[in-house]
Amino acid sequence: MPEHSPEVEDDTGSYKSGLPGFLGIVDEWIAKMEAVVLATGVILMAINTCVSVVARFVFGEGLFFSGEINRILIVFITFAGLGYAARHGRHIRMSALYDAFPARVRKVLMIFIALFTSVVMFFLCYHSYGYIETLYSRGRILPALGIEIWWIYIWAPVGFAVTGIQYLLTAIKNITGDQVYLSTQVVDSYADTETKR
Repeated sequence: MPEHSPEVEDDTGSYKSGLPGFLGIVDEWIAKMEAVVLATGVILMAINTCVSVVARFVFGEGLFFSGEINRILIVFITFAGLGYAARHGRHIRMSALYDAFPARVRKVLMIFIALFTSVVMFFLCYHSYGYIETLYSRGRILPALGIEIWWIYIWAPVGFAVTGIQYLLTAIKNITGDQVYLSTQVVDSYADTETKR
């Protein structure tokens, strides 16, 4: 990595926001919540799957509710992971044209991209809330667990909202910062990946 770009680690427990004041506090709080949510979801899914496999081999029959729990956890992890990917600049980018521009143009493009993506995330948040209202009105339940299906999808609007906030913070970081940022902490730069012989 070039000297001017900060070292960024995946350890969100020690995550320090690059944003000033109140925005930095919000950014760090969201990062800590994401870490807890993602870690909890992955651990619970692993435990649920292992217990079901052991039950199948020991008792000849798996847990009847295991599939539904994993379904809930997949939705949980997917939508919680949206904000994490945006925070660490791990989202998919199509950058062939973007990379050809000078830094000043890339900065303007990144501000536009971050703001547009933020608007799209809030739009999806609004519509996912509408989807949950529709599921609620139908009253469908999970057959094994007996809970209403709309509870599973509560994480969709939450995940979209957190991701929208993260992209908005990225736009603010690009407006206030000197460099081009993919997220509030990740500088848009390229490491030399060629090996020297």
